[in-house]
Amino acid sequence: MRARFGVSVTTAGILSAVLVISLAVIVGRVSAQRAVAPAAAPPASSAPIKRQANGKPDFSGIWQANNSANWDLLTHEAMPARVMQTGVHQLSPVPAAPVLALGAVGGVPPGLGVVEGDVIPYTSEALQKKKDNFEHWLDRDPEIKCYQPGVPRAMYLPYPFQILQGTNKIMMVFEYADAQRTIHLDQVEPYPNDSWMGHSVGHWEGDTLVVDVTSQIDKTWFDRAGDFHSDALHVVERYRMMTPDAIWYEATIEDPNVFTRPWKIAMPLYRHLEPNAQLMDYRCIEMVEELLYGHLRKQPLVHAWEGQTMTVRVERKVPPPDVLYER
Repeated sequence: MRARFGVSVTTAGILSAVLVISLAVIVGRVSAQRAVAPAAAPPASSAPIKRQANGKPDFSGIWQANNSANWDLLTHEAMPARVMQTGVHQLSPVPAAPVLALGAVGGVPPGLGVVEGDVIPYTSEALQKKKDNFEHWLDRDPEIKCYQPGVPRAMYLPYPFQILQGTNKIMMVFEYADAQRTIHLDQVEPYPNDSWMGHSVGHWEGDTLVVDVTSQIDKTWFDRAGDFHSDALHVVERYRMMTPDAIWYEATIEDPNVFTRPWKIAMPLYRHLEPNAQLMDYRCIEMVEELLYGHLRKQPLVHAWEGQTMTVRVERKVPPPDVLYER
């Protein structure tokens, strides 16, 4: 009786503890979600900003976002890398073999959302695809394959980018994947075809630069959480100097094939102030050649990785024809 009673009490204690922890996690998530709406655009600083000869703000410089939007545009808690397998039970997933050895380095940092209202208004069908993308992130995220990031994702990748501003053209050069885009402030012909970085046409509304972005292909994502779009994507960006060293960036996103209404993201972009600030050469395509094309070798170069506490083995397989081109 004592043994059975002892086991019963212990089990009850464990279940109570699990319940308390679960409720705490749920309450924490709800509290976090209630306090995450992106702050309204801050007022412009009274400090003078650099201007061009025509009086317009000069955005020239090296800039970078300082947030976790590239992991997830919405508010999110810290979590393991999104390559999971079932743990001791279905409610306790653990990192799968490809990322297990990365430990904390492969985790997702927590972050406040940058989406107005902290909701992306997917259609019911598109929401299911987003969830499927989330579960198959390692196979699908174009960032992993060093593809061009598209707009707006290029603006908040965790890498610096440089703005070179002229009178009729503004060029942006991104460290990631050597991506580039040109914002046309003059009359230009529409692009003959869709592209990774799209077609950008800008104009001034007072001191705010407004950019209309169209003609993007449907292969880019918004973040590592599987948020996606179709080739009907239309983005309207707004750039405004908050201070001499910070830009308030907004992007309104519209895609009737995927979303039920337009939605908006907003965040600051910060100037690099190091005396020797410059873009470095990040040729990431050379780092993914084996990932993309290793299955074509007769003798794959990567077979296994062996560490002090584990061995991770790699087995190559040829992707099905309908997704082979995407690799």
